[in-house]
Amino acid sequence: MGQEITVTGMILSAGPVGEYDKRIVMLTKERGRISSFVRGARKANSPFVAVCQPFTFGTFTLYEGRNSFNLMNAKVENYFDTIKQDLELIYYGSYFCEFASYLTRENNDEMDILKLLYQTLRALEKGTIPLPLIRSIYEIKVLAFYGYGMESFACIRCGSRENLTCFHSRAGGVLCSECGKKEKSILLLESTLYTIQYIISSTVEKLYTFHVSPQVLCQLREICRDYMAAYVDYSFKSLEFIDRKY
Repeated sequence: MGQEITVTGMILSAGPVGEYDKRIVMLTKERGRISSFVRGARKANSPFVAVCQPFTFGTFTLYEGRNSFNLMNAKVENYFDTIKQDLELIYYGSYFCEFASYLTRENNDEMDILKLLYQTLRALEKGTIPLPLIRSIYEIKVLAFYGYGMESFACIRCGSRENLTCFHSRAGGVLCSECGKKEKSILLLESTLYTIQYIISSTVEKLYTFHVSPQVLCQLREICRDYMAAYVDYSFKSLEFIDRKY
C-alpha cells in the first residue's frame, strides 16, 4: 500500500513525460534526491505549472507508491523568480542544481548540500558578489561536503603547517615550500590560501559575505578548474554557456 509523505526541498530539474505530465527531480531534506511524476503539469490550467520548475523551493506532499512518487500538493516558499528573468543567472543556477543532482542520492542525508544550494541561489539573486566567485565558492564547498575537500591547512606530503605556498590539484591540496619544489604545482598567493581556508571552514550561512581581488579570483578559478578536472568525471551541460563567457 502507498502512503502520503511530506518533504521539504528544491526542484533541481523538470522534463516532459507523455503529452500532459512532467517528471521532476528534487533534493529533499528527508529523502535526499528523489524523482516524482506530476500528473497534468503541462496543462495550461494545472495548479502545478509554476511549481514544477527548477529552483522552486518549498514543502511538497507526495504519494509514495511501490516504484515511484507522485506530487499531490505543494506549498512554495521561494520561486527564485529573479534568477528566472536573467539568462546568465539561469545558466549558473542550472549548473549548481545539475552539480547537486550529480552528487546526491536517494535516502542519503543531503541536508548540507541542500542548504548550500539554497544559499547559493540567494547569492545569485542578491547580485552583490561576482558570478565567477560564487561559482568557485560553490565548487569548493560542495566537493568538501561530498568528501573531496581541498586540504588547505597542512602540506599534503609532509604535514607541515608552515610556509604553505603551493597547490597541487591531483594530490588534493596545498604543499609547503620545500615539497612544492619537488612537484609541478601552482604558486599560491597568500590571499588565495586564506580564501580557500575560509570557504572550507565556514558555515554555509557565512560563505557569500566577502569579495576578493581580481588576481585572487583568477587564481581561484584556475585551481577550481584543475581540481574539478581531477575529481569530477562528468560534463555539465550548463557549463557550455558559462565557460564560453569566462
